[in-house]
Amino acid sequence: MAEPLIVVIPHRLGKDEALRRIKDGVGRARGEFARLLTIQEETWSGDRLTFGVSALGQHASGFIDVYEGAVRLEVTLPWLLAHFAHAAQRVIGQKGQLMLEKK
Repeated sequence: MAEPLIVVIPHRLGKDEALRRIKDGVGRARGEFARLLTIQEETWSGDRLTFGVSALGQHASGFIDVYEGAVRLEVTLPWLLAHFAHAAQRVIGQKGQLMLEKK
């Protein structure tokens, strides 16, 4: 059964700057994680990115919502990928925090 992976990353950038950084970060992720996953779908609607990815022959889908003080990622994982959820949650949180640190 599919399980959601949810990561909330607080920030102090404001929505517009956080949105810009998330858009840039998704572009970089295509190259950085290309050996591990493939982004198959990427649709922005306002402050929400809806996406589909595949990894290890499995498909996952989710969305990223950008708010004034936080970014929320939710991905619905198939059974096989759910076993990697804890490690993925930690990596996503760390990378996201780096991307959203005020500079």
